[in-house]
Amino acid sequence: MAAGLVAYGLWRLADAGFDVEHHGTDRKGALERAGAGISGLVHLVLAWQAIQLMRGTASASDGTRDGAAAALKLPGGQAILIAAGAVLLAVGAVQLVKAAKGSFLRYLEPRIADRPWAQWSGRAGYAARGVVFLISSVFVLRAGLEERASEAGGTAAALSWLTSPVDIIIAVGLFAFGLFSLIEARFRQLHDVPIDRIAGAVGGR
Repeated sequence: MAAGLVAYGLWRLADAGFDVEHHGTDRKGALERAGAGISGLVHLVLAWQAIQLMRGTASASDGTRDGAAAALKLPGGQAILIAAGAVLLAVGAVQLVKAAKGSFLRYLEPRIADRPWAQWSGRAGYAARGVVFLISSVFVLRAGLEERASEAGGTAAALSWLTSPVDIIIAVGLFAFGLFSLIEARFRQLHDVPIDRIAGAVGGR
């Protein structure tokens, strides 16, 4: 899992830096590339946490609370947490928009994108992710506004905050997103990676 997180993080950073997915240079493309960069960094952090757990140098505590506590110790830590909460809020809203529009299907092979099981697993998954991100953003914003790391919480906290049967519905949605991720791993359309251009950029040519 750690190796997979590293690979995915590097892929997203490559997409942000070299526009591997052909987002374009307009405002929308720039935002998509920025999102890819943030996603890449987040997954590399998750990979590092996984490695630390394997080495026995970290505990399986709430990483969001630990991160909030670390942020509050920094100069301007309160502003950092509020900004992080705002980003989570925006990400949650984007997930819900993707679920409603089904825009995620454009990355799949057309013959698979037309299948109902691909469409609805993706819609349910993105909707569930959106709800979790929105709840998490409230936790992080509250932690920033009140300067209390204990108010922050990640996915586990968001799910525990929900009451039955909503928590079960969201859990089923997250399971659906896992299934959709497997579909995407097999049937996602990957553009030709511009190896020469990337090598030239890295080499400074």
